[in-house]
Amino acid sequence: MDTVKIYANIIKENMDSPEKVNKLINLGLTTAYYYVSFFKDRRIPKSLHYLNKYCIKSIKDSLANPQNSAWVNLFAPSEFLIAMDIKPLFIEAYSSFMSGFFIEDYLIDTAESRGMSNTLCSYHKTFIGASELNILKKPKFMMTTSMICDANIPTFKYLSKKHGVPLYIIDIPYKYSKNAVMYVKKQLLEVAEKLGEVFNRKLDIDKLREVVKTENKTRALMREYLNYAGEKRFIPTMTFEMYMLFASHVFIGSKEVLHFYEMLVEDIKRAPERSGKSIFFIHLLPIFEKNFKDYFNFSDKFHIAGSDLNYDFLDEIDENDPFKGIAEKLILNSFNGEINRRVARIKELIEKIKPDGIIQFCHLGCKQSMGGTFIIKNLASELGIPFLYLDGDCVDKRNNQEGQNRTRLEAFLEML
Repeated sequence: MDTVKIYANIIKENMDSPEKVNKLINLGLTTAYYYVSFFKDRRIPKSLHYLNKYCIKSIKDSLANPQNSAWVNLFAPSEFLIAMDIKPLFIEAYSSFMSGFFIEDYLIDTAESRGMSNTLCSYHKTFIGASELNILKKPKFMMTTSMICDANIPTFKYLSKKHGVPLYIIDIPYKYSKNAVMYVKKQLLEVAEKLGEVFNRKLDIDKLREVVKTENKTRALMREYLNYAGEKRFIPTMTFEMYMLFASHVFIGSKEVLHFYEMLVEDIKRAPERSGKSIFFIHLLPIFEKNFKDYFNFSDKFHIAGSDLNYDFLDEIDENDPFKGIAEKLILNSFNGEINRRVARIKELIEKIKPDGIIQFCHLGCKQSMGGTFIIKNLASELGIPFLYLDGDCVDKRNNQEGQNRTRLEAFLEML
């Protein structure tokens, strides 16, 4: 048994003592932070070392000071939190880290024993389980959106009621129009006002404009990165592609993320030319699934070319009217609205990156991902690119059929 699993068993043995579990999780995060700081793997580019540390620190900081934190989902407009120096903790990241600690099974079983459906997304069940056991200290505010994930609203409503914490749900229309933009802008103005009341500080509009300006600079670098992604072999592990979600979503607009993308572009310029076969992932990457780790992490044969989730919005935001600009960003997200919008973005990315194959790992409980599988498969067929879809779980390792996955994955990779 390896060290992490031994540590996981120690945590599980103390689940009846939330304070002790908190200290153990904090110790684990602190140890991980210093380990990646001082023991640098030469196979990993400098920018990804920086991202690795930043992601661990972000989770650690949010957990350390819950009274200056807000719980959000991946698609919440956290520009307001960054401008007001409030630490966001997003469900998907926390649950991934708990799976990294090998305690997600205990947390999921706890959530289900308290009445949560076994078909609910495991990211949400893990987070709810930690809340039920009082491992997660309640924040001062919660914020989510109606878009993409049908689990967001019931999960956040449940947590808000349980902890007595203010919640704001931003309703995002499917279709873009001037009226839709004004509708969302009005809600964002209310969000800013509510944050001011809860945290006893006022949003400085100039700071918000600066955050949006930084976000626009960051997106320009993202587009520049994509220009090289079709020519270079760069991302060494699936975990780093998923870590990019910290930078492309919840923390975009921060100076740290801008610095990361500046480093990233310089690193990919110096990266070796593409070799082996490149794979583009749809939606999520199963970073804990053994077969995928064996074939893709630090592989010379198979290269991770990217994933569509990291590029769901690539345009500029109006810096003069950031409320309107962020409203447009939310409505025009490629995952929002009809699937044709998402398919168009996937096609655009594939034509730019030119992968050898496409893999969609259908995360159990994620209905919007599973529902679009055959439409995306048809797109891949039209483009003449081999496509594989597999069912499994990105958090709960018990739901992955390793034998079946290996058979289908090996056949697909041999075909390439």
